[in-house]
Amino acid sequence: MNLIRKHCAHMGSVLALSSNPGHQNWPFSKDHLPSRWDAHPAHWDRPPRWERRDGRLPNPGSFHSLHRSCKGLQDLHKTAGFMPNFAQVSHTLHLSAVSPSYYRFHVEHLQSDDYSKDKDAPALIGEMDSSGSLNAHALLHLTERVRARTVFQTQQSQFVTWQFETEYRGSDFTAAVTVANPDILRESVILVAHFLQSVSSGLVLGGELVYHRGRAEEGGILTLAGQYSGPNWVATLNAGKGGAHASYYHRANKQIQVGVEFEASTRTQETTASFGYQMDLPEANMVFRGMINSRCIIGGVLEKRLTPLPATLIMGAFVNHKGDKLQVGLGVNVG
Repeated sequence: MNLIRKHCAHMGSVLALSSNPGHQNWPFSKDHLPSRWDAHPAHWDRPPRWERRDGRLPNPGSFHSLHRSCKGLQDLHKTAGFMPNFAQVSHTLHLSAVSPSYYRFHVEHLQSDDYSKDKDAPALIGEMDSSGSLNAHALLHLTERVRARTVFQTQQSQFVTWQFETEYRGSDFTAAVTVANPDILRESVILVAHFLQSVSSGLVLGGELVYHRGRAEEGGILTLAGQYSGPNWVATLNAGKGGAHASYYHRANKQIQVGVEFEASTRTQETTASFGYQMDLPEANMVFRGMINSRCIIGGVLEKRLTPLPATLIMGAFVNHKGDKLQVGLGVNVG
């Protein structure tokens, strides 16, 4: 059971550098230069931002956001954005008889929205749970085209991740360099380089290079990426020595969205496929999201805005057929 109290709706996920190269998740999705799929869901009724009247190619956005449209449908732990998310504070209490109970405190400060004129304001995200683990992210727009990110993650009293990224966004390309977990004493470091180029109005090509150096090992992994998008759909593929990641997102109309995703890892020798969908019912102030994957896990979340009260009722359930487990949750967002 989750009991959530918020001063503003929609809590973004807070995730550090993934151990799977080419598959990182980032909490910062506010892009000020035009890109294809960076519009906030609340702004989907507006003209697409990637249609540039001057005929120039659009900026392809961040490498971390290539699969974001499809991933967002399958993230059943997020909250629908009924309200713009400026600054927000949340408290989460999880009580369960099958898993450890915990308390989590979350605070965010973001730019006002995708069309904010305040482009130089920093974005801060922090989260701490009852075990003492901390996630902290900071984003700063140094100029209109240059952004800097820092990420710190601890597990209890031990540092797990600390990384620094600099990203440059040109008119039709994006380049970024990330330094993760540098350790001078152990002579180890992880360097990640990203590059995306808009080839046409619908095609983006690029890649990722991950270099790891340690006392006992040294190596690199190259991943190529491509994305092709239409007026209401987008197909993305990442492939390299570390595995493959493909996704297809389709927005049928303003109410229905669907997405299919496939992932294969050569490191873990695992392959997964998943399907997610979202149905918006604005007349009823309701949002329903569901997902199913090849691990026989089925989940669904229903959110109901309790107008005229400033609250949202959340009901969710997850069934793991292989593990013979069932989880049911009930929550309320206030704000």
